[in-house]
Amino acid sequence: MPDEESTFRRQVARKAARKLESRRTGDARAWFGLGMFGMVGWSVALPTVFGALLGAWLDRHHPNGHSWTLSLLVAGLLLGCVSAWHWVSRESATMTQPPRDDHE
Repeated sequence: MPDEESTFRRQVARKAARKLESRRTGDARAWFGLGMFGMVGWSVALPTVFGALLGAWLDRHHPNGHSWTLSLLVAGLLLGCVSAWHWVSRESATMTQPPRDDHE
């Protein structure tokens, strides 16, 4: 019986610590979410715009049978989407890890 009681006490202590941590960082997570939304937007927008600008410059200075602007715009968009996906998946993995319990 004492072993079950100590296990129960540890479980309650862990849940209480998680609840206190959640209360402490509640507003911070909302701001973090907004910041992450902005980061994803910029990580897609910048390579797309840079690709389009580089393509337009290439079209003016090195005309060819195909559109550099369209090609590099799509390449920048793909690069930005892959970059955003990688960043979001890494952050998601960090957020879903259980909190460290230094008391055990």
